Amino acid sequence: MTVIDISPSVMQFLLAFIVVAPLLGAVAALLPAPPGLRGKNPDQAVLRHGVTVTGAVLIAAIVLAVGFDHDHPATMQATTDISWIPALGVRIHLGIDGISLPLLLLTALLTFLCALYSYFKLPAGPSPKAFIALVLVLESGTLATFAVLDLLLFFLAFELVLIPMYFLIARWGGDQRRAAAWKFILYTLLGSVVMLLGLLLIGLKSGTFDMVALATDNGRGLTTSVQVIAVLAIGVGLAVKTPMWPLHSWLPDAHTAAPTVGSVLLAGVLLKMGTYGFVRILLPIAPDGMRTFAPYLAAFAVVGIVYGSLACLALARNGAKGDLKRLIAYSSVGHMGFVLLGIATMTPTGVNGALFANIAHGLITGLLFFLVGAIKDRYGTADLDTLAGATGAALYGRAPRLGALLAFAAVASLGLPGLAGFWGEMLTLFGAYSPAEGLSRPAFRTFMAIGAFGTLLTAAYMLIVVRRVCMGEHTPHSQLSPDDRTPQPADGPGRPTAAGSPSQLADIQTYEAAAWTPLAALTVLAGLWPAILLGLTDPAVQKLLAGGKS
Repeated sequence: MTVIDISPSVMQFLLAFIVVAPLLGAVAALLPAPPGLRGKNPDQAVLRHGVTVTGAVLIAAIVLAVGFDHDHPATMQATTDISWIPALGVRIHLGIDGISLPLLLLTALLTFLCALYSYFKLPAGPSPKAFIALVLVLESGTLATFAVLDLLLFFLAFELVLIPMYFLIARWGGDQRRAAAWKFILYTLLGSVVMLLGLLLIGLKSGTFDMVALATDNGRGLTTSVQVIAVLAIGVGLAVKTPMWPLHSWLPDAHTAAPTVGSVLLAGVLLKMGTYGFVRILLPIAPDGMRTFAPYLAAFAVVGIVYGSLACLALARNGAKGDLKRLIAYSSVGHMGFVLLGIATMTPTGVNGALFANIAHGLITGLLFFLVGAIKDRYGTADLDTLAGATGAALYGRAPRLGALLAFAAVASLGLPGLAGFWGEMLTLFGAYSPAEGLSRPAFRTFMAIGAFGTLLTAAYMLIVVRRVCMGEHTPHSQLSPDDRTPQPADGPGRPTAAGSPSQLADIQTYEAAAWTPLAALTVLAGLWPAILLGLTDPAVQKLLAGGKS
């Protein structure tokens, strides 16, 4: 069933446009604006250009989704297959199915919301031209990663995002931005070198780099030893990007230093490239190798779940001087652990849960980083002790809509039933209860128990954050200093007073509501109507795990 019947040639054009348009838009952003489009302010003109290009890509992605045949989500649609480098057998092969379409839409939506937010709240740094060009290159690389069906093209798209994200952190980030950017690029580049060796091994041993043909072959053309080596090599590169414990240490630094939109895109879409690679490449192409490493992948995943939660609890405690952005970054390590656990089960239930958790994490954590960025803009800090102290935020009283939305995002992140975060975690735990044939059921049930314990830890730190930031720290009146007892006039809307206590705080602005409302609405929609995602992913996952057979 298609909502609107669109011809295959138009669908092909739409997918090619979605991948290429941001790249062309990035080049156009660096060129002088035509006389009629310059306006009074060149900076605003280029920011408007960013909103226009990302908006056009989002509209094209929505039209593509509307024209998608939802009765056959396991079939590759809107495909383009053109010979590119005949000597190596590399082809420009594009296509989408029920696995890649949600990620394509998520990327287009988040990038548009980031461009819209930046139009009104551009991070401090060099030229807006360079900023918009980098965001558009980042979007093109991410969209291409989810759309290409050739192993070498996948690698090129996978690597394309590294340079723009490096510069977004290094030039528009906060404190320690250069060190964080270098750590990000070194970790991911080293992982990518190993991944390339694994991709070349598969291509040379099988005689093709075509991901569809390799998935249909289901590893029958590769010996078990080749599959084991390929899974180890490719898995390391994907695990760094995911990031999987203990290869995660670049992530907290990158998030803490990155500008708000950089954190949103990093958490919302870049991390998904790693888990997508596990599902699209390793599960169908090297199933025997995946079966060998699945217990280890699950073990690392549950360690990451507990480790990320304990790190968040340590940052959230009183007196720890924990940075709220850093806390949300560590929470991503835990949430992506659930995604990896679902993939490691090698079952339709677990893999569907992993894909659902991917989308839910992009929506919820993207919203959380937007909110934390807004709080940091208002206070000049994301330090939890400063925000939660006697002179701290108490957002419910000072900015009730901002406080309510932060509380909503927090309870969505902890997996409250009825919101998007619940279904992915529940399905991954169900998958771990009954893993694929050949995997140790007692081991995976142990992993399930540890993962379930991690959900309790997640609830603990998220509720602590809500209590401290939204309600403020309870301090007896007798312990307050005279300056704290006496209300002081604010130096400006949302700015600390001389005594450090803001008597008023700007609540959610119109442009903030425009950027955040879609994420909150989709979090509720996916939570109340999970079939909207599972109806797309499940047939595609069933076919993928069955070796290309529906």
